[in-house]
Amino acid sequence: MKVSWAAAVLSAIAGIPLTHACAHDHAQRDFTPEELAELERKWGMEWSFTGISTFAHLPYTKCLTTPSTLFDIAILGAPFDTAVSYRPGARFGPRAIRAASARQTSFRGFNPRAGMNPYSNWATILDCGDIPITPVDNAVALQQMTAAFEELGNRPAVRADKVKIITLGGDHSLALPALRALRGIYGRPLRVLHFDAHLDTWHPEKYPSAWPSEQSHFTHGSMFWLAGSEGLISNSSSSPPSVHAGLRTRLSGDDWADHEDDTAQNWVRISADDIDDLGTRGVIKAINEAFGDSEDPVYLSVDIDVLDPAFAPGTGTPEPGGWTTRELIRILRGIDGLNLVGADVVEVAPAYQGAGEETALAGAQVVYEILTSMVKRGMGDLGRIREGEKVVEKDEL
Repeated sequence: MKVSWAAAVLSAIAGIPLTHACAHDHAQRDFTPEELAELERKWGMEWSFTGISTFAHLPYTKCLTTPSTLFDIAILGAPFDTAVSYRPGARFGPRAIRAASARQTSFRGFNPRAGMNPYSNWATILDCGDIPITPVDNAVALQQMTAAFEELGNRPAVRADKVKIITLGGDHSLALPALRALRGIYGRPLRVLHFDAHLDTWHPEKYPSAWPSEQSHFTHGSMFWLAGSEGLISNSSSSPPSVHAGLRTRLSGDDWADHEDDTAQNWVRISADDIDDLGTRGVIKAINEAFGDSEDPVYLSVDIDVLDPAFAPGTGTPEPGGWTTRELIRILRGIDGLNLVGADVVEVAPAYQGAGEETALAGAQVVYEILTSMVKRGMGDLGRIREGEKVVEKDEL
């Protein structure tokens, strides 16, 4: 074995075995671009069942601690579930969704409905890891999530005007800190498209308790009420509305007070049953008509319990009578003209799903559809993208 002088000296002085010294010497030398390209060609590919569990085998960076790493779209986990009102377990949702996304890869990511591959297009997409959220203090957890969304949301993008974050939940309460951050980033209230079995605009006091507290108002069923009260959502009577879709929940008390509260907050309601009369095409039309041709920033929030428990049993508050996975995907594909500035997929609680991972698989597919819509929309928004010294026209992308 031929040993370099540097390796021999390192071995003698530091007492490092010669084989280790050789490895160190090898690692320190500069590799040519050709050599690096050959290593990537030989070892860079991953099968769907190999590699660490990032979303769709995307590059992983702990973005909150590495501000030098830039991106256009981030996949961010929010493993938090201590604001639920029924079954816990959604803190394991980000891990389950990532594992279920393993069959998604950049070399087999072409989306026929959009005519493009979101993973190999103009956008730099990263798995940014998880927010380290405390499970023992909801007040601190709310602060942590808000700060994390603000930190990443204000980062410069690689090519887009602003970065976008798709959050893997976690329970649905994370929408409040996300909207707080987006309100500051865009300097205006946002409109919301909300897929869910439940309204989530409940007045906090609709949960009766002899032991009330300010912090107990923050739940996965009150976050849109709180967001409206804080002026985060465009919900005045003179403003364009936000939309619920897939509703089928029971209401409080003996009357329609919950719907009256919801209407007062300027929400349009599309029930799960409406799909029987309208079909997916009609639901898509109703959503698009509610949002119109506006370029208003829209936050898309998908609670996996919008699906029937037959298709998504792994969730905290299941409601029979929901949509199929196919119906939800078809509807998501029909609203890709909206100006989505952020999104979440929440309430995946893998402890309650079957061995086939049907709930997490549905969640991973929803993320893929949202990613596709964001990248497709971005192609039109950017028009011309400069890559080094080359200018790429949008029809070349």
